[in-house]
Amino acid sequence: MASPLRVTLIQLGYGDEESVVDRTARVADLVRSVCAAPPPESPTGEPPTVGSPDDSDGRPAAHLVVLPELWPQTAFEPTRWKDQAEAVDGPVAQAMSALAAECGILLHAGSIVERLETPGPEGKSLANTSLLFGADGSRIVAYRKIHRFGFGSVEPQVMEAGGEVVLVELPSGERAALSTCYDLRFPELYRRQLDSDASLFIIPAAWPTARVAAWTLLGQARAIENQCFVLACNTAGTHGGVEMGGHSQVVAPTGAVLATAGSGEEILDLVIDLDDVARARSTFPVLSDRRL
Repeated sequence: MASPLRVTLIQLGYGDEESVVDRTARVADLVRSVCAAPPPESPTGEPPTVGSPDDSDGRPAAHLVVLPELWPQTAFEPTRWKDQAEAVDGPVAQAMSALAAECGILLHAGSIVERLETPGPEGKSLANTSLLFGADGSRIVAYRKIHRFGFGSVEPQVMEAGGEVVLVELPSGERAALSTCYDLRFPELYRRQLDSDASLFIIPAAWPTARVAAWTLLGQARAIENQCFVLACNTAGTHGGVEMGGHSQVVAPTGAVLATAGSGEEILDLVIDLDDVARARSTFPVLSDRRL
């Protein structure tokens, strides 16, 4: 039985002048506009439904919407992080929770600058935290970014590193794994997610234009080597004088790019068949040849 999943990547474009409140409202309107639109066709050309042809009640396929990394506070304006940081139940999280419930979707709300209740092991009180909300508005999980961007950047100076590999079960039973931006450069993380039965990688990012070729190549590599879907949602616009790279993409377990965005604000909306993971692994069983 096919396992259709409607996936929508919102490659949000913005600049430093837009307030968190205004951007949150605009994001909510973008999500509502997507959810109000008819779903795209499934990979078979049929309207996407759940259940077999004999027992389907006509409900649409589950719908997962993904937002970029640090879209409320911006990734390249760290001077704002301390003042604009929020708890995981703060104003942005509450707005995204309500939005998920309103639209009846799974909402990966990108990531926020989280203000920790108590400092972490390194004594820092901030974290780069992704939030995933269920169709009833409940927070399913929070993922704290494990690999903080180095090279003398502010992120490792003020943010605690996450320490947990995080996966969630999708309505169809498959497992989706969470990571964020710079994590993409560390393939061992995705091997651990694979070994926890991941079928799909969700990767929000704020990846700059200067390294956008690496962004697209690494996303495709993570799909090919693990035979998983990759949902890689980047940012557009210019933040703190840094031009963002865009080029969000949805990659199949074979490495085929199913959808890709340009450099500006753009929405990718398509239906994928999660059974393609099993088909890819059966047709070319490379994972069974692993020695390490």
